[in-house]
Amino acid sequence: MIADLVDRVESYREEMVQTLADLIRIKAISPDSGGEGELDKAEYLMKLLKEFEVERYDAKDERAKGGVRPNIVARLEGEKKRTVWIVTHLDVVPEGDVSLWQTPPFEPVIKDGKIYGRGAEDNGQSMVASLFAAKAIADLGLTPKYSICLAFVSDEEVGSRYGIQHLLKQNIFKKDDLVVVPDGGTPDGSMIEIAEKSIVWFKFSVYGKQVHASMPHAGVNASRKAMRFLLDLDEKLHAKFNKVNDLFSPPYSTFEPTKREKNVDNVNTIPGLDVSYMDCRILPEYSVDEVIEFVNAVKKDHEKDGPIKVEVIQKEYSPPTPEDSEIVGLLKRAISTVRGVEPSVYGMGGNTCAAFFRKAGFHTAVWCTVDETAHQPNEYAVIDNMVNDAKVFAVLPFM
Repeated sequence: MIADLVDRVESYREEMVQTLADLIRIKAISPDSGGEGELDKAEYLMKLLKEFEVERYDAKDERAKGGVRPNIVARLEGEKKRTVWIVTHLDVVPEGDVSLWQTPPFEPVIKDGKIYGRGAEDNGQSMVASLFAAKAIADLGLTPKYSICLAFVSDEEVGSRYGIQHLLKQNIFKKDDLVVVPDGGTPDGSMIEIAEKSIVWFKFSVYGKQVHASMPHAGVNASRKAMRFLLDLDEKLHAKFNKVNDLFSPPYSTFEPTKREKNVDNVNTIPGLDVSYMDCRILPEYSVDEVIEFVNAVKKDHEKDGPIKVEVIQKEYSPPTPEDSEIVGLLKRAISTVRGVEPSVYGMGGNTCAAFFRKAGFHTAVWCTVDETAHQPNEYAVIDNMVNDAKVFAVLPFM
């Protein structure tokens, strides 16, 4: 039976490649990032789910195409009432600087065993892998031990308010359900993620006094003030929160200044407001509130010539999944059976849908095989990874 599943998935290879290529062509960017949302991609997927019991749980969002952010659930019944969920996300991040791409971001290019395009790895590869894994079970007429549910969700890249958070409110998950989120992994597929760092996103509004650039003594340069503040904060955060935890990669907390908003339009004006952001990924040894309190203490030292406003725009924490949990054991056996490797566990700095499941009390494992090109120019998915991950997912509910 295992061999039949593996062979059936392999027989879908070309169809899987075509499906991923089709998905790449469909932009599914959040309205928060200037896009229309995920409706077109969801409607494409609905056409591929005819073998399954399918339900839609759309979240209303007037900014999006069709006024909704779609969430799809496809089910195959098993011998047990218990369910293994495989959860992937429909949305992708914007392409960024197009000049850094060697191929058009939303036109798939197949080369050297890879498929290039935005969303190829994040999360198209795993969407396709989970879909064809379940298709193999259905086409062979098999009944797995566990029921298997595929969830294709919206809004993962911008906080999951219209995706997993919306689905959790629908009470479709049962207390003993097991969850796999294939949205993070390693190039050889030998690591299962069981913990995520806490996440805090800060927005800093640094106020000065706008004047002509030839008269700096008459004003306060918010840009210079912001740079000094950010550099000081960066150094002090790393010094204060400096513990190491080898479960995670990297094994320390990270504090990265990222986005910076436009200030003035012309070169010869000193800005009176500078707005920038920081992405913080914090080891579980520290509380999120402790970091927020420290940031506010540091900013007071930089407010002698004008206020600095600190806003928390995202804040997430989730407990780890126990290493000896049932879902980790099932996944280890499936990986070992198909791949012939004995996987280990680790923690990651990225924030996935798993965080929301873990906070809600569901044991959740994050696993797939990736080269970690997500959010980068020239993002790609390795075709062998997609097919081999599908084999693992097909075997998983039989373990």
